[in-house]
Amino acid sequence: MSSANNSSKVTLFCVTHTEASDAAEAEMIPLQIDNKFLKHYRSVRPLQNASVSPWTYNITNDATLVPPFLSEARCLLRGCLDSDGVEDLNLESRPIMHQAMLLRRVRSKGAEPGYHYRLEFRLLAVGCTCVRPIVQYQD
Repeated sequence: MSSANNSSKVTLFCVTHTEASDAAEAEMIPLQIDNKFLKHYRSVRPLQNASVSPWTYNITNDATLVPPFLSEARCLLRGCLDSDGVEDLNLESRPIMHQAMLLRRVRSKGAEPGYHYRLEFRLLAVGCTCVRPIVQYQD
């Protein structure tokens, strides 16, 4: 029985800065990505519906990104649900933010045609939580 190759080889384009100079240095770094981590996974229990601060997901698709599908949470309520399931506006639903590392495929310039990957960071809402509102008293 033969095993399928579950990895892709890509080249990561990395820009580095040194403390000694203000000049940026570009460096190509070989990177191997295991394709099993690129699949869209669902949790066993959908937490977004069981939360006192429920949310929904907006899923975007960008073929130039790794991973190509991004799920971003959007809070459904301004307030939070009480024990009877009624919205309580004395509390606030707020997104939980996470900084994700992504790879963007970019067409290479120069004599050798092809692509390279550039590391990007993006702040994504991954869920919502319930918080007390910030009250600022004025004098």
